[in-house]
Amino acid sequence: MRKAQPVPSTGAQSVLLALKANGVDYLFANAGTDFPPIIEALASLDPDLLPQAVTVPHETASMAMAHGYYLVTGQAQAVMVHVNVGLANAVMGVINAASDNIPVMVMSGRTPITEFGRLGSRATPIQYGQEMYDQTSLVRDVVKFTYEMRYPEQGAALVGRALTLAKSEPQGPVYLSLPREPLDELIPEAGSAWPAVQKPASGAQPDAGLIDDLAKRLATAKAPVILCQRSDPQGRTAKALSSLAARHAIGVVEPFSVRNVLRFDDPSLLGYDATKALQEADVIVVVDCDIPWIALNQTPNSQAYVAHIGPDPHFQRMPVRGYQTDMALTSDPCAAIVALDNALSHIAVETSVRRATLVQKSAVRVNLMSQKAEIPEAAITAEWMSKCVADIMDDRAVAFTELGLLPQFMTLAGANRLFSNVHAGGLGWAMPAALGAQLADRDRLVIAAMGDGSYMFANPVACHQIAESLGLPILTIIKNNGMWNAVRRSVVRGYPQGAAAKANVMPLTSLEPVPDFTMIAAASRAHVERCETPADLPAALARAVAVIRSEKRQVLLDLRVAVSEIF
Repeated sequence: MRKAQPVPSTGAQSVLLALKANGVDYLFANAGTDFPPIIEALASLDPDLLPQAVTVPHETASMAMAHGYYLVTGQAQAVMVHVNVGLANAVMGVINAASDNIPVMVMSGRTPITEFGRLGSRATPIQYGQEMYDQTSLVRDVVKFTYEMRYPEQGAALVGRALTLAKSEPQGPVYLSLPREPLDELIPEAGSAWPAVQKPASGAQPDAGLIDDLAKRLATAKAPVILCQRSDPQGRTAKALSSLAARHAIGVVEPFSVRNVLRFDDPSLLGYDATKALQEADVIVVVDCDIPWIALNQTPNSQAYVAHIGPDPHFQRMPVRGYQTDMALTSDPCAAIVALDNALSHIAVETSVRRATLVQKSAVRVNLMSQKAEIPEAAITAEWMSKCVADIMDDRAVAFTELGLLPQFMTLAGANRLFSNVHAGGLGWAMPAALGAQLADRDRLVIAAMGDGSYMFANPVACHQIAESLGLPILTIIKNNGMWNAVRRSVVRGYPQGAAAKANVMPLTSLEPVPDFTMIAAASRAHVERCETPADLPAALARAVAVIRSEKRQVLLDLRVAVSEIF
């Protein structure tokens, strides 16, 4: 029998009860002196009516855990941090969430407004030192909604509205500032009515006229291509896209993938580099891609027709984005793809030549993947690492990668098996995001693969502590090359004959002497191994999975890898 919803007595109780009522199961929190009313409310109310509070020792980890949890469940979660200093640490994660359209409720305390006379008035020196004229300015540019709670009776209504907006398309993070006084204060009897939970706005449906026009162009195209770099957490878009592409012989490229879309062996998949497809295509359909190509060195066919489809096909959050747009269709991506499929089914489409071309290109891609992922003679390569990691992944396993794994060398079993760092580039994301995914499903194999620099950005002491504290047996793989290789590659590409490229040690890129990363993980009782030779990698990965399955314990593998020109 469903428990009756209690009437909150304080602003803090109102906020917490409203989070749970709006579908939030976890509150990832890093507490401070603004938290006493929240902590008291957590201790005094029925825990079944509240989100589970999770202590997270660093704010960037809390944001990434909410991000990763959403990617495997489709459910928005909440984060609460300590006033301006905690919010400052969380900002990078908020930027990542905005870039990937992740709905997350971000809350921070605010130093008490009053110096005396109210419950919660200032009592310590830091409550003077931490006040800002505009604390919300730290995140205002990247969230959908901001507000500062002023009265205790506002709590539930503000939470409901914020989460409703977060989950409405295009989705994204929202922010509430919570001063100590309204959290502490009693709700007046006249303001104690419990507000109804609002439902997020439904996704836009495609314009029938535009769908018919695009279907006719696709029907007569000689080399149509669809670009798609992510699917929804439920995989609806991926399933519809695979069906459309197969039925009507349309190639699919996943440029700058952030959530893989098609199975590795889908006959319509042309790969992850759109350069050649853009040159050959006469009709290009861009499905929910914020960055479909790089104008500097990737150019569509000058005669090509380009249509963009998505909840916000122009990506308003980006100040500069000048892609060719002959059609902009505002729609839920899955709904638009299904509508296109239906429209094409009523048009006579000659697909034999297109289908033969796709079969040939798919065979070449799969063959090349096999050749390049063969065991190397000397050091572990990115290609070999990616292939070996894919080999241990069952149909439900997921991997989070940050400048680590290469999807073109992985046998991915379906959509949403590989989550790559978002285009905002806030590093230190993959490991705590994997923790969030593991929290959502403790029996799923969850892998975090990242470069050595990204591992350090992840605040690994905090992440390993979280893994042990919550019993989250993730597999952490460090691609250790002793440098910030992404920075090195950028310099070499910009100045191929420059002094930095010729230097024995390029300035501002080396991470030598490399720390003993295994000792960091071992401090939290992880199973750790170091692997330096390609032949030893498959067995090391197999042992890692065995430990995770039998002992439910986190594992860290430190791989000494060759410097890569890919990642």
